[in-house]
Amino acid sequence: MIGTYIFIFIVVVLIASGLFTVKQQTIAIIERFGKFQSTRNSGLQLKIPLVDKVSGRVSLRVQQLDVIVETKTKDDVFVHLKISVQFLIRPDHVYDAFYKLQNPHEQITAFIFDVVRAEVPKMILDDVFEKKEEIALAIQRDLKQAMLDYGYDIIKALVTDIDPDEKVKIAMNRINAADREKIAAQHEGDAQRILIVERAKAEAESKRLQGKGIADQRREIARGLEESVVVLNRAGINSQEASALIIITQHYDTLQSIGADTKSNLILLPNNPNAASTMLNDMVTSLVAANKINESSHEIETPKKSKK
Repeated sequence: MIGTYIFIFIVVVLIASGLFTVKQQTIAIIERFGKFQSTRNSGLQLKIPLVDKVSGRVSLRVQQLDVIVETKTKDDVFVHLKISVQFLIRPDHVYDAFYKLQNPHEQITAFIFDVVRAEVPKMILDDVFEKKEEIALAIQRDLKQAMLDYGYDIIKALVTDIDPDEKVKIAMNRINAADREKIAAQHEGDAQRILIVERAKAEAESKRLQGKGIADQRREIARGLEESVVVLNRAGINSQEASALIIITQHYDTLQSIGADTKSNLILLPNNPNAASTMLNDMVTSLVAANKINESSHEIETPKKSKK
């Protein structure tokens, strides 16, 4: 009976040692005496005790590998690029993925270094920032082609960070700030120019309207004087006396206007009874003299033209 129990115990232990489980999205590699035997999918599995063994497990999930590559651009700037590669093992090529590559991560990293250092030296630093999608596509294309033979499928390659030297970043910021200050100065100059032009236009329009107003004012004054002379002539006052009356009237109106403003400057003009006549005679004498000068100039110029 003891021997039977021992036999049953051994059989139970062997059966128990032959049972194993495989997690979801995982494939187990079974070897028999060191040689590949089969693969087992997820769930409860059975192997031959003491003969078969689980030599490894391969995950079918999407994995990510982050690699930092230091390289030099075309304009001799050293830059660090962070490359993120997402990949998975193809279910029908588990054997190749498990047995052909000793260290998959190191070999993928080597391929990434090779592609980045072949692409980035063709670009200047500004193009590296602008064309990072092209760099990522080149990594994905070349890496995918290289890793298919090993059972790996490259899902996506991303350039997640571009980090140039600190001095280069400071210089780039200074250039950017200088460009922005230049643009701001140009806009400010344009605004000042527009303001000056508009101010000059407004001033010209103001002077034009002011001149028109003065001309209209003088025209109305002349018309009023003319009407006043006509009225005085009808009353039996001759033109000279009417002009003298108008001048003296304007003289007193001017004095009254000056006196109404306490801050105005007072100009004292002759104020005797004959002042208006004197002023009028002076004005008439000046006008007659000017007319004679003009007539003399005209007579002098006329013979010269006739000689020609």
